[in-house]
Formats: sequence, structure tokens, C-alpha cells
Amino acid sequence: MKPAVLGTPPVGTGFGVSFSGGKDSTLALWRSVQAGASPKVLVNVLTEGGQRSRSHGLHKSLLQAQAQALGLPMVFKSATWADYEARFTEALGELAYLGIKDMVFGDIDLEDHRVWEEKVCAQAGLTCYLPLYQQNRVALTEEFIAAGFKAVLVAVQAERLSADFLGRVLDSQLVRELAALGVDPCGEEGEYHSLVTDGPLFAQSLVVSPGEKVLKEGYWFLDLKLS
Repeated sequence: MKPAVLGTPPVGTGFGVSFSGGKDSTLALWRSVQAGASPKVLVNVLTEGGQRSRSHGLHKSLLQAQAQALGLPMVFKSATWADYEARFTEALGELAYLGIKDMVFGDIDLEDHRVWEEKVCAQAGLTCYLPLYQQNRVALTEEFIAAGFKAVLVAVQAERLSADFLGRVLDSQLVRELAALGVDPCGEEGEYHSLVTDGPLFAQSLVVSPGEKVLKEGYWFLDLKLS
């Protein structure tokens, strides 16, 4: 199994992105573009109903709006947790068929995630790239903010953060608040998830309005809607 490359795809290379809609996958995309690689497609896995992302609970319409703003097509697959790997590998196989050989992921330092990504990429004949891996979590969050990206919190771990954090803009003030609470400001271990609404890669910003707050499987989720 080919090990992941801890960096960005080569200059001029067309690549796909495992795209959650959140800050880390967006920053990985941004770094790859800044390094001269060329994004071709985004990949996201939805729940078995095909309406919400399995990772962040985002409605499909929000992801479609992000893809439109980024000027990129998005490949969607629907899956249960039981067949998630099979469906994701299927998506990568479709990318390989289209001639894409490189796949970018936004993981930072969770080894089991890296191993899984190497595995699915190997099965599809792709090379796995990790532009953010083993880098300082706080520094990455600050880089995201400094680059001009805007994101809001859409899910928080109920045992770590209250539902009041939902809808908050990820800015320097919030980073300091999270750190003061003993919460990883980057949320790498699932403390929170975000939705990126604007930034230097976006042709237009997403205008969203808050909906219902729902407690499910240990997380508070905010149902954001396009305005």
C-alpha cells in the first residue's frame, strides 16, 4: 500500500478532494491550489437517504451551493456507516476512470484516518495527499482565518460544548474561547464541525439562516438553510 504524501499534489496536477464542507478540507484544497495544482472534483458521502452529509449533517443543498461557488463538480454517494468504505472507494474509482490520479484529504494528525485514506486510495489506484498532516492545529486554524475564509459552527460535541456555540463564526475570538474551555480550537477530534460560507476560492458567498437545533448521537446539530 502506497503511503500518503504529506504535502500537496505536483504543480499542474489535476486532483480530487474529499470535501466535507468544513474548514479543514477547504484549507487542504486552498493549499493545493496555492501550490499550483488544479482541482477537478469534490467528493462527499451522504446518509443513506441521500439528503445530508454523513460527516457533518449538512443538507445536500448547502454542499451543492459550495461546489457552485467553488466552480467545481461534486460527486455524491449515499451510504450507511456499514458500507461507507465501499461507496467511497466506488467514488474514487470513478475519478480514476476519468483520469484523476491524486486525492486530497484535510486530516491533520489522526493516524487511523491516514491509514484508511491510504487504503481506499490504493484500492482505486490513486495517490493520497495530506497537505495539513502533522502540523500545528492552532496555527492551521489561524491560517484558515487569515486567508479570508468564513465558517460557522454547525455541530458540537454535547459533552464538550453547549448548543449556544452553534452558528458562531469561527474567528480569533472563538478560537481563544475554545482554548480557554480546554477544547481543541481545530476540532480535529470531533469537538465541532463547521460549514465554510466564503473565502478566496469562492465566486460568491453562501447566505444562510439558522434553523432547528437537534441533539443526536452525542452532538448538537444546527440545521442551516440557504437564504
